[in-house]
Order: sequence, then C-alpha cells, then structure tokens
Amino acid sequence: MLCKLLFLTSTFIVSTSTFASDLEVGDMAPHFKLQATDGHHYDLDDYKGLHNVVLAFYPMANTRGCTMECRSLVQKGHMIKKYNAIYMMASVDDLEDNMKFAKKEKANFPMLSDPTKKTVKNYKVLNFLGLASRVTFYIGKDGRILHIDDDVNAETAAEDIARNLELLKIEPAQGF
Repeated sequence: MLCKLLFLTSTFIVSTSTFASDLEVGDMAPHFKLQATDGHHYDLDDYKGLHNVVLAFYPMANTRGCTMECRSLVQKGHMIKKYNAIYMMASVDDLEDNMKFAKKEKANFPMLSDPTKKTVKNYKVLNFLGLASRVTFYIGKDGRILHIDDDVNAETAAEDIARNLELLKIEPAQGF
C-alpha cells in the first residue's frame, strides 16, 4: 500500500509540474500585467519596441534564496542598468508580502505580485508546491523570448543577468 501511495504521489508531482522548457527561445513571451511593490502596474506591452525585459521569477518572499537574489540585484543592479533592459522580479506572493520584502531589502526595482498565478502558469514555471520556480526570462523589444535561464544562482543573479545581456548583444542604455 505504501509503495502504491508513493508511486501515485510521484506520478502526480511529475504530471502537475511544468518547466521553463515548455516555452522556447523565439516564442512570443506570454503577456503579463501585474502590480508591483511601487504601486504601479507593469504591462509587458508597455516595453515593446522600447526596452528589453528581464523577468526573474522567484519562489517566495523572505526565504533564504530569494533574499540572496534580491540583495544581488539591489547591490549590483548597476551592472544591469548599463543595458537597454528593464529588470523585475515576480512571485505568487500577495502584494502586501512583497511590499514588506521590498522595503526590508531596499529593492530599487519592481517586484511583481501574481497571487492568481495566471502569469506564473502562462510562463510554465508553476511548480508542484504552487510556487514559481526560480527561472529568469530575457524578452526582446519585439516581445520574443531571447533566453531562458532555469539554473539561476541567487547569489550572483545581477552579475549573471549582466553577462547574459552582454552575450545576447543587448544594446547599451542611453548614457553608457
């Protein structure tokens, strides 16, 4: 009986998990419009033709890895700002939790809340725990996915994003 239960549980987990590989480089990025910790709504369509977008999904505010990732972006975000790219983090946390997290970590970039999980599901990063997997999407000015990083190192997130933007040949931001 225990073996059958373990088999059913593992089958359920595998069948309900999705991975970033469900979306591919070259695909149109799923649309999103989410509220952020700064009170604004961020809509992917607002950046089309103007800026590239780096959308970094994270599992949960105030957890060890997410705190490290946020701190990396706060402390070394200047490396990303050299490029014509807007970067933001997104989770399924409600806005109030994300606002507390952003304030505590002094986040100087948008932290988006997706409590309905619609965007997380559209990006295929909803894991079996009902949280976003730590995956970063690089979206071109044309709205197409340029790169998907599903092996994010939370401690070096800012450096890694900057390096990927360079590898993707993203143009410099004005003034650089």
